[in-house]
Amino acid sequence: MKVRLLLFGWLAGLAVPGWTAAPYPTKPIRIVVTYVPGGNTDVAARLISPRLAENLGQTIIIDNRGGAGGVLGTEIAARAAPDGYTLLFGTSAGLSINPQLQPKLPYNVERDFAPISLVVINPQLMGAHPGLPANTVGDFLKLARAQPGKINYASVGIGSPSHLAMELLKTMAGIDIVHIPYKGSAPAVIDLMAGNVSVFFSSVPVMVQHVRSGKLKALAVGSATRSPAAPDVPTVAESGVPGFEYTVWYGLLAPSGTPRAVVTRLNEAVVQSLRLPQLDQQLRAQGSEPRPASPEETAKFMKAEYARWSLVVKATGLAGKINP
Repeated sequence: MKVRLLLFGWLAGLAVPGWTAAPYPTKPIRIVVTYVPGGNTDVAARLISPRLAENLGQTIIIDNRGGAGGVLGTEIAARAAPDGYTLLFGTSAGLSINPQLQPKLPYNVERDFAPISLVVINPQLMGAHPGLPANTVGDFLKLARAQPGKINYASVGIGSPSHLAMELLKTMAGIDIVHIPYKGSAPAVIDLMAGNVSVFFSSVPVMVQHVRSGKLKALAVGSATRSPAAPDVPTVAESGVPGFEYTVWYGLLAPSGTPRAVVTRLNEAVVQSLRLPQLDQQLRAQGSEPRPASPEETAKFMKAEYARWSLVVKATGLAGKINP
């Protein structure tokens, strides 16, 4: 019932009576990115922003507000005026996972945001150290079952998507492996290449470059279908764990109460931008798969993601136990 109300609340929040059809936009638009410059989230936002600017006829300003796992930037966007001039470049971690881990967030996703559109889906690749005696997920599962509690895996932090993805694999495959959290993907990849950890899920482009150099080997991708950026790498689901799926996603949202006409105009600009061949190629080169959607489709997708990750969060025992 709560999830159903979440969806209805989002959809109802898109329409606000009494708003007059003033021209929009008439000034620059700020997009709050909840991570520091240079990361995958920031790169995706900066690739699409020039196209949005062209379609909207206004300057787009990227405002990086990293901190607290995305909480800082998300709160800033939630508290902004609902006029279409401050938007959130939201992530699966910030919108689907953090609300379940952190009971005292300074915002409420279902109350404070109106979805505009999905932007991209990012498949993640499960890489392994070359010395690990496993070349497939099937091999890895056999090894883990033969050595319970002896094999470890890296993540970018407790409660992060990369942590929960491996916990999901543990639950679905019935294996016992040890979690080693890091403060970011860069140190995790370095330790993976050094053999200090055995496996790690990270973005396809980051992992593929090390696979090609022979410093890592690819076991599988977490998405439901193979990634165009690594077409020869099988999915986890087709490698012995049916139903497994792990991707990260980014979407554009406005503060709740933003007039429906503004949300519609922004959605049109996102969809038009993502359908441009040049932007499509740029995003795919970064391992991102463009995924334009209507506000209603985006709300339904977010509802399904919230429900899917809630099962994993509960299984880890982390629900409501992490402070922002």
